[in-house]
Amino acid sequence: MLDEATRIAILKLKSAGHGTRAIAKALQLARISVRRVIASGAVVPPPIIRAELAEPWREAILELYARYEGHLGRVHEDLRARGAALSYQALTAFCRKHGIGSPPAPPAGHYEFTVGQEMQHDTSPHWATVGGQVVKVQIASLVLCYSRMIFFQVYPRFRRFECKAFLTEALSYFAGAAAHCMIDNTHVIVAAGSGESMIPAPEMVAFAERYGFKFIAHEKGDANRSARVEAPFHRIQKAFLAGSKFSDWRELNARARQTCEKWNATFSDKLHASRRELLAAERPYLKPLPLHVPQVYQLHSRIVDAEGYVNLNRIRYSVPWRLIGRTLEVRETLEGVELYDGPRRVAGHERVWSPLDTRVTDPAHRPPRGEHKRERAQPAPEALQMLQLEPRMANYLAGLKHQVGDRRAPLRRLLAMLQEYPREAFLAAVALAEQYRLFDLDRLEKLVLRQIARDFFVLALEPKDDDDD
Repeated sequence: MLDEATRIAILKLKSAGHGTRAIAKALQLARISVRRVIASGAVVPPPIIRAELAEPWREAILELYARYEGHLGRVHEDLRARGAALSYQALTAFCRKHGIGSPPAPPAGHYEFTVGQEMQHDTSPHWATVGGQVVKVQIASLVLCYSRMIFFQVYPRFRRFECKAFLTEALSYFAGAAAHCMIDNTHVIVAAGSGESMIPAPEMVAFAERYGFKFIAHEKGDANRSARVEAPFHRIQKAFLAGSKFSDWRELNARARQTCEKWNATFSDKLHASRRELLAAERPYLKPLPLHVPQVYQLHSRIVDAEGYVNLNRIRYSVPWRLIGRTLEVRETLEGVELYDGPRRVAGHERVWSPLDTRVTDPAHRPPRGEHKRERAQPAPEALQMLQLEPRMANYLAGLKHQVGDRRAPLRRLLAMLQEYPREAFLAAVALAEQYRLFDLDRLEKLVLRQIARDFFVLALEPKDDDDD
């Protein structure tokens, strides 16, 4: 079809009195084309009316476009599964022509990055179906700017603990770190300031020093500066979260890692290589990982309650029942919860995120049926030690146990009295207390002191003065 400039030339030459043959020869056109333009007398070419392959599938396209939130790749896969003989290019052309989708984005800035120069980190809130419920999630992503290698994970919330745990996992995935990590002035990392004057929190500075990089921040409003990490969030939402359901957080992040593997291994026409191939060229310039990469955990202190559980983030984890009432050190990681009694690890559980107020119980943390009754029937170590030192204490110990039950503090005090006071005076006081069913240890100690008063507290008489005779 002839364009507007050619049609204008034909009409001008015709108005100047030139014939069809001369016009066709001058413009190197077919005479029939010249005749058609002269006959129509129109400068604008007539519209081309042809059948569109996607037209019969218009309703299905609109339905799938809404279901997959605008991701045409998944719309095309579903159409092909329904039997549509439609190419992806025909689908996108149909959507552009009929205004299905968002308007074209404005032009963005352009930045060049050398190997190992920079990586970019950011988070973005989204919605996902986890465990049958639609919940708000935080997607954390890290991208190497040169090779475009991407790694992302999903969390119910994102604090400094999750940030350090995510960056540790991401840098291990890349097997190195770039010299700088660009962020968007997030309070998770920033302690004060913004842009070039940004001051990271001390614990984040220490974390970055371990891996050999520095945190930097772009100026407020300069979103293009972090486009390497900002752009993939739309793809993550549309190509990964939209229309997908996950049984729990572990499955969600496992599938996120599989998606990263797939995207990084796919050949990119824009990059003329896959991201993994570009990473091979960039890896020698990355900061190597330290010899030991410690596990990131958050430290808590919890008292074991009367039921044998500790409470962490509204999830209750069981503890060996003999530790009831003890204060334990709880180490919270992304994968699990570990409990320490001093330097000794006494329990460990897999991390549970939801539902809230769930009890996680290890059967080994509960005594066998009747075990606690048998332990109560056995004498306490203090009672056994007193019987070894003085068998005549048996009757009084039996009466004391009937009064105080399994409490160990009275037994420890009675043992100390047996070891400290003179034996005969102590036994005489015990015999008197047993006679009157007296098991108050304060009163028993007064009886002992009364027995030994004359032997140990004799006051010397003052000498008489000769003048007094």
